[in-house]
Amino acid sequence: MFFSVIIPTYNRLEILKKCIQAVENQEFDGNLITGYEIIVVDDGSTDDTVSWLEAAKTSLPHVRLLCQNHQGAAAARNLGVVNARGDWIVFIDSDLVVTPSFLQSHAQTLVTVQKKLGHDRIFTYGLVINTCNFDNPTSEPFKITDFSAAYFATGNVAIAKKWLIQAGLFDTSFREYGWEDLELGVRLKRLGLKLIKCPSAVGYHWHPPFNLQQIPQLIEKERQRAKMALLFYQKHPTFQVRMMIQMTRLHLLLWGILSLGGILNENTLKPLLQWLIRLGKPQLALEIARVFLNWYFVQEVYRAYRPLQLKH
Repeated sequence: MFFSVIIPTYNRLEILKKCIQAVENQEFDGNLITGYEIIVVDDGSTDDTVSWLEAAKTSLPHVRLLCQNHQGAAAARNLGVVNARGDWIVFIDSDLVVTPSFLQSHAQTLVTVQKKLGHDRIFTYGLVINTCNFDNPTSEPFKITDFSAAYFATGNVAIAKKWLIQAGLFDTSFREYGWEDLELGVRLKRLGLKLIKCPSAVGYHWHPPFNLQQIPQLIEKERQRAKMALLFYQKHPTFQVRMMIQMTRLHLLLWGILSLGGILNENTLKPLLQWLIRLGKPQLALEIARVFLNWYFVQEVYRAYRPLQLKH
């Protein structure tokens, strides 16, 4: 079993260094894993990502660098898959720091489940723990907010290359933030692939500690996510997708109630959020901010959907 670990990146050099080093330091059974490569796909970064990778190539023996103009994560991952030497693909994000047994855990689970089921229509999904601890990201414990019910999410997943090719790879029309992996998941499910949870393959997803200055960017991210959500629904106009993208009256009512119809927003909650940040609880502040962020998201989804309703 030879793995190609594909890491798309865009202007994340400092955390990318930790990400790559963690993947370089893998410990595994050579009878199970014959080898691996790390394909870093730079998506047109404007920082020093490319120059650092080129300068550090002798100390990063598994790394192969591919570059493209800024086209988004979907195109970057496709470029990695097409150029991958491995029969198995592992997707992680460039802000994920994995443990030394990461690849071994994916490989062992894949082999064990294939023998049990008698077929290889499976993929493994590892554990992703969110953290804002840059110095020691792997010290973060698992939290209830780290739970994910996603079928196919590229933060920590291992899958045979042939299934990605057969499904048609990622749709590159998803150029803005969100949904390109879940959309591919719909097509993989149609091929009969089974999701296998692999909690021993742990990755720590780092993000900077929340502060009030991030709010405009987070609101813009929700706008982009809503736009891509509608594209997702246009490709797969099913009730299941409507539930995934929260495009139901139930979600509109839920987030409307939780945000008091928008009364709880970035302005009215600012004193509370700032107080929590001063107490050293930025993660709790972010979870509270998600109330109005989700309210903005579901409103934007419906706003974008309304013209399509009128056409029909």
